[in-house]
Amino acid sequence: MHTLYPMKFYPIFKEKVWGGVALKSLLGKDFKPLPNCGESWELSGLSGNVSVVRNGFLEGNQLDELIEIYMEELVGDNVFTTYGKSFPLLFKFIDTSDDLSIQVHPDDQMAFEKHQSLGKPEMWYVLDADPGARLILGFKKDVTPEIFRKHLENKSLKEILKSYKVKKGDFFYIPPGQIHAIGKGIRLCEVQQASDITYRVYDWDRPDTDGNPRKLHIEEGLKAIDYAARDNKVKYEIRRNEPVLLKKSPKFTVRALSFDRELSLDYVFVDSFVVYMCLEGAFTIQHQNGSENVIAGETVLIPADRNNIRLIPEKNSFLLETYISH
Repeated sequence: MHTLYPMKFYPIFKEKVWGGVALKSLLGKDFKPLPNCGESWELSGLSGNVSVVRNGFLEGNQLDELIEIYMEELVGDNVFTTYGKSFPLLFKFIDTSDDLSIQVHPDDQMAFEKHQSLGKPEMWYVLDADPGARLILGFKKDVTPEIFRKHLENKSLKEILKSYKVKKGDFFYIPPGQIHAIGKGIRLCEVQQASDITYRVYDWDRPDTDGNPRKLHIEEGLKAIDYAARDNKVKYEIRRNEPVLLKKSPKFTVRALSFDRELSLDYVFVDSFVVYMCLEGAFTIQHQNGSENVIAGETVLIPADRNNIRLIPEKNSFLLETYISH
């Protein structure tokens, strides 16, 4: 059997009523024939949206097939024990030309009971934002379901929701139950648990692409929402040429890495696959059995059995590194 290696995948492009065209100029995404693209799914094992390898001897194989064949070698012992043949995370780039709906995601318990699915914690790293662009995340102060429902009926939710003006480099963690909405004019990358369960509670009274009102999930949303006020903007400081922890959660750990010289990374301590999302620059990954060139906009899956990685930058580079901690 051939030895595993860092793998790239074909992106899966999603047309959205709120999508734009910036992923082409910003990250080189060619989403034709779509007129615009709201999301580029970079790495996914979700049914109907399974990523396909685009490099190396495994080119053309689906991610779920690879997990079935390589199991712990690909994803790690603990990950395979916990999630079996399912890939547990989903990686996306997002571009908004309009405000997204106000929505919430359920936790694991609610998602399993209602949908036989995982819940959906997620994180956002802002790649680029128009001047004055904002997003909604959580409440200004603690509220009750009754207060929330009254504002929903009066179309005055903005009065109680917390709004953040955003810029490149801002990082947010969105646990299940946290009400949120990405505003227009924002490009970001998202790491989340592998779930597509979203409860849309308000959508600014706009129609879908067919002119019909978009479906809302108000009762489910009211049960899923955490009504406590929290601040989930993450403060961090980049240190050149060493990983900086952005968020360690039960479902995933994300670190930022800005580098301009060769780095050796040892993942013996990580019993998990590692995923790089290259956001700026270009570099070469050297591993036990070869090398792989990476440019901005590309996402790479490092198999769990590739412990020793060397990164050689062609120019100043920046990536997000994600794995599952135990």
